[in-house]
Amino acid sequence: MVSKQRNLTWVWVIATSVLCVLFTFALIPGAAAQGASHSIPEVLNQAQKNRKYHSTMQTVFDFIQRNYVDEVDPKVIFEGAMNGMFNALEDPYSTFLTEADMKDMSDTTKGKFGGVGLNITKPVGARPDGKPPYVEVASPIEDTPGWRAGINPGDFIVEIDGIATDKLTMDEVLNMLRGMPGLDVKLLIKRGEKLEFPVTITREEIEVPTVKFAMIGDTAYLKLLTFTPMTLERTIGAINEFRANNYKSVILDLRNNYGGLLESAIDISSLFLNGGLVVSTKSRIELEDRPLKTRRPMLISADAPVIVLINKGSASASEIVAGALKDRNRAYLVGERTFGKGSVQQVYPLDTNGFKITTARYYTPSDVNIDKIGIPPDREVKFPEYTEEDAEKLNELINANKIPEFAAENPKATAAQVEAFALRLEKEYHLNNSLLKRMIKNELNRTSIAPVYDLEYDVQLQEALKILRNGSYQGLMKNTKTLKALQEEADKELPLAS
Repeated sequence: MVSKQRNLTWVWVIATSVLCVLFTFALIPGAAAQGASHSIPEVLNQAQKNRKYHSTMQTVFDFIQRNYVDEVDPKVIFEGAMNGMFNALEDPYSTFLTEADMKDMSDTTKGKFGGVGLNITKPVGARPDGKPPYVEVASPIEDTPGWRAGINPGDFIVEIDGIATDKLTMDEVLNMLRGMPGLDVKLLIKRGEKLEFPVTITREEIEVPTVKFAMIGDTAYLKLLTFTPMTLERTIGAINEFRANNYKSVILDLRNNYGGLLESAIDISSLFLNGGLVVSTKSRIELEDRPLKTRRPMLISADAPVIVLINKGSASASEIVAGALKDRNRAYLVGERTFGKGSVQQVYPLDTNGFKITTARYYTPSDVNIDKIGIPPDREVKFPEYTEEDAEKLNELINANKIPEFAAENPKATAAQVEAFALRLEKEYHLNNSLLKRMIKNELNRTSIAPVYDLEYDVQLQEALKILRNGSYQGLMKNTKTLKALQEEADKELPLAS
């Protein structure tokens, strides 16, 4: 037993030594960069504190190995300690990655994995509003089981297979949502204050989609679903199609785009901009601060009006593109305020596991960080909202399962059939007719490839086309303001402290 314990201890010592080497090299540039603001005694004092805490952690690890009532796998203690360190940062984007997590990340990078197709976030600890820290849907991936189930950005996943998510870690949530294609997972969804309903989703092999496009008259409609290594190539292919169809204007749809690769966001921005700054990153290590400029020729004509559609599901890399085009006065933004993820993460492997950590924040060309704030649209357009009374009626309608039954009986329902069924539901439940028709169409689309766009119900797209067609675009662009100017105006309006 003693020999086995010594072997376990050596495993910990070796792992710890590897970490020490890693962080020693990581800290050297920081010490050099901060030399102007920290004296040598301060730097040495910090180093002494680091060694003290490191030594204490190793001592406690050894004590547990020798004295705990049961023999403990050192891997369990190691992973627990790593999770504790990252949880202490209170940053949902910085986390320890187990071997399974690293595999999932590799699968996602390759573009395929078994899952439900939902991009999610989860706060560390209690929410500021005092509500349970349930899993929140940032955005569903189009044409995946989660999207076809009608799950929306801002929905909360209260339970997964009967287990409440407020007590689960993000790793546990991902492990429960992902899995073998063909197997079901049961979710309890909370929408707003009163609407709560169950959803059973069958996992599929998720192929991360990236681009959809079509012509709407002489307007090129380009929808970016995420930013992957393939996004640039497929966007260039779409632009070539637009040119062949003599496009006159562009609508870039970034709604529900949760982000992706920073490099891809820069490449896409480059297609709309004639050189210059796209975004800058700033970290605590000044030598790593960098301005990131366009790196390929502009392909969208400088004379073509551009409107960008955004909503609260637009996050990270999509905010980089929207922020760059807005601050560079290249596009007019329509929709709703974006999610507000203005930080940069990097993944570092440690043998079979690793960690993801926030290393910098990004700033738009006018030098604004939008983290937890988001980007406001130049023209706000919202879909019809429902009251608390509507929520109760919706809850009743959803649990009655009438819309799925209609879709199952009428998989190729005509517009007249949809209209007639919506009128019946409107009379029975006293709900907005437009909302009911959208719900019916979404249910019908569950079993088919979703249309590239929906002019009948998409009020934000309707508004974008109206701006392009009524000749008001140029005048509106003259009155747009950079994010910096908007921020300064907001600061002036804040009441002075007494």
